Amino acid sequence: MKTTVLLLILLASFGKHLSAAELPALPVLKITPGKVIIPTDKMRRPWGELISLDLATRTGKFRNESDDSVMSFTVMPYAELLHHAASGDLQDFRIGERAIFRLHENDKGEWVWLTYIQDEMNMLNGHKEYFHVERIDAAKRTVETTWANADRSYIRLTNVVIETDGETRFWKAGAPAKFSDLKLGDKLRTKTHGAGSGKRRIAWEVFLDEESLVKFQTEQKAVHAARIAKEGAPGYVDEASGQELRLTLFNEGADIAKQLKAGRLVRIAPAGLDRKPTAPPLGGVVASTLTKGRETKVTLNVESLGSQFQPTGLARLWLAE
Repeated sequence: MKTTVLLLILLASFGKHLSAAELPALPVLKITPGKVIIPTDKMRRPWGELISLDLATRTGKFRNESDDSVMSFTVMPYAELLHHAASGDLQDFRIGERAIFRLHENDKGEWVWLTYIQDEMNMLNGHKEYFHVERIDAAKRTVETTWANADRSYIRLTNVVIETDGETRFWKAGAPAKFSDLKLGDKLRTKTHGAGSGKRRIAWEVFLDEESLVKFQTEQKAVHAARIAKEGAPGYVDEASGQELRLTLFNEGADIAKQLKAGRLVRIAPAGLDRKPTAPPLGGVVASTLTKGRETKVTLNVESLGSQFQPTGLARLWLAE
C-alpha cells in the first residue's frame, strides 16, 4: 500500500513537469462489436420525438427537435432504455414520445449507434428537477412553468409551456386528478409527446407530486423484472472453449446477475440480433463472477457446449429453477 501511494505521488510530481503535448494520450473510445463501450468523449444527446421502431432489427427513427431533421438509429445490444424512471426495453416506448437519444458515430461518420433512450420522466427524476407552475390558462388548458431543481437554485429553462388535451391524465397522491387540481407553485413532472415539428410539449401524463411518479416507476420496475425473469439476462459471449463459457451480462439484467454465485445452476442460450434465443437453452454451472462497472463477467461450465456460442455474439441467461 505504501509503495502504491509513493508511486502515485511520484507520478503526480513528474506530471507537473510535462507539457500537454508530452502527457500520454487517453485511449479513444469506439463502438466495438462484442464489447460494452460507450464513447462518452464523443456523443450527441438530442431531444427528439420517436417516429418508428422495428423490434426485430432493433432500429428506429426520431425527429430531432432542434432542427426537425429525421435521424435513424441502431440500438446497441447493451443500450440503456430508461422508461418511466426505470429500466425498460424498446417495446415500452410509445410512438410520438419525447426523449433524449444518445448517439455515437459509426465507421462512416454517421451518428447512428444508440446507447440510451432516456424518457422525460427519467431525466427529471434523475436530475431531481421539476416544472414549477408560474401561470395556468384554464381556457387553453396550458401551464407556463420554470424548469428547475426543487429549491430553484438551479434553473435549466424558463417559460416552458406544457400543453394538455383530452388524452392528458393528471395524477395526485398516486390517484387520478384533474386539470383544475393544478395550483400556482406546484412542482410537476410529465410524460409528453411532440406535434411533428418544433419543441411543443403535449402531456400524456402530468404528475402533481412525487408519490404519483413513484407509482409509475414501481410499476415499470415490476414489468422489467418479470420480463428479465422470463426472457433471461442478456449479454455478450466473450469466450467459448471446451466446456467453459465466458459472458459479459448487461446492466439491465442486474436482478439476475446479483444472484449469481459459484455453484449456482443456470440455463443459457445463444441469441440473435433481436436478442431472442436462437436455440433451446443448455444447463450450466456458475464457476465465477466479477462485477466490472455496471456489467457482470460470468464464467460458466456447460456440458456439450458445441459451436452455437460465438465470441461477440449474444446470449441469454436464466436462473435454473
